[in-house]
Amino acid sequence: MSLRVRLVVLVTLALVLSLLFGGTLAWLNARRAVATEMNSALTVARQTIESGIAGANGAPDWRRDIDRLVAAFAGNRHLRVSLASDGVVARPSVESPPIGVVPWWFEHAIGVKSEAVRIPVIIDGGPRGTILVETVPHNEILENWNEFGGSLLVMVLFSLTTMVLIFFFVGHALRPLGRLTAALAAVGRGDYGTRIEGHLPPELSRLRDSFNRMSGELNTMAEQNRRLTSELLTLQEQERGQIARDLHDEVGPFLFGINVDVANISRAVGSGRIGEIGEHLRSISDAVGHMQRQIRDMLGRLRPIGLEEFGLATAIENLVEFWRRRHPDIRYRVAIADGISGFGETIDLVIFRIVQEGLSNAIRHGQPTRIGVTVECGDANYAVIVRVEDDGRGIDNEAALGYGLLGMSERVKAVGGRLVIDRGKGRGLIVTAMLPPRRVHDDAETFLT
Repeated sequence: MSLRVRLVVLVTLALVLSLLFGGTLAWLNARRAVATEMNSALTVARQTIESGIAGANGAPDWRRDIDRLVAAFAGNRHLRVSLASDGVVARPSVESPPIGVVPWWFEHAIGVKSEAVRIPVIIDGGPRGTILVETVPHNEILENWNEFGGSLLVMVLFSLTTMVLIFFFVGHALRPLGRLTAALAAVGRGDYGTRIEGHLPPELSRLRDSFNRMSGELNTMAEQNRRLTSELLTLQEQERGQIARDLHDEVGPFLFGINVDVANISRAVGSGRIGEIGEHLRSISDAVGHMQRQIRDMLGRLRPIGLEEFGLATAIENLVEFWRRRHPDIRYRVAIADGISGFGETIDLVIFRIVQEGLSNAIRHGQPTRIGVTVECGDANYAVIVRVEDDGRGIDNEAALGYGLLGMSERVKAVGGRLVIDRGKGRGLIVTAMLPPRRVHDDAETFLT
């Protein structure tokens, strides 16, 4: 059932309940009014007749006075009065004819029955007959029915008109929800540029603003995902190109040299120059050692060597030592808190990559004289805090982040951490990562200051 129909049904139910409540009150009022009117008419008639009998007592023509008294009630819409003598009705009054018909159920619901009172006619101390006074509630019930029926008709017409108007007005008021539904369907199809425009009521305008913000954030996230995917493909191609160059420049020539040495050894053996074989073997051994070192370096870029074997602290020390041998003019400071042995394979790898990228980024772009690496325990929210800082050139606040820092940010986000990059031209760079104890996907944030 649609919301529009539900609202109409609820309003209809409210109107029906209102009609029932109003009808009950009207019925109680009508019943009380009929009973009160009959009692009042009967009381007044009794008083009038008793006064008339007292006035006729002692009159020369008392019978004429009594007849006039009974005839005075002719046409009364509430009473029927008659004179009875010896049990026989002699002169009944003529009651007012009813105008209209009362439904039997309404008259039964009112429940006011006719009452009769007998008033003896005493003249000169002797009984001369009886005046019978009967109430006629039918006319009063008919009057109440006419009022009730008119009010009921007005209420029914009002209710029908109200329901029709509500049906159309509710449809008009709910029309913006149709726009919202279409917009949500568009977002579900991946069209994150969808926006809801136009004037709306305050409640729906807040919903519209929230939807537009959500759509904008989704659009931004989609753009970031596309950009990061492009950057990832670029980094993969760069890594593949670097590996290909290393294989071509560092491994290929030595393989060729080994091949040449093997051919020389074969010729020396064939010609009996055994003394030359040792020199060729040493050349082969040097070439194999060089290729082993190159392959170890390439594997180190692809997978940290020693992280699983010797632990996180040793792997970070080896990484810093790698750069210390190549750039001895830079002062390196490593501070790893006591008791930090590891946080699981995923978190340990993220910590290692943060330090690796932080060192590489500082040395390649910052021209620092000092680099500090800190790994310490965190608080209740984050298990470990990793910080890489240098005193190099820093990064202009308006400059875009490079692939390395973006990749670092994505690694931290992937495990539910928080990355803060404090950058400032001419005042170095501080990269701080706060990581949870286990892999989660909530509250991942990156802050640039």
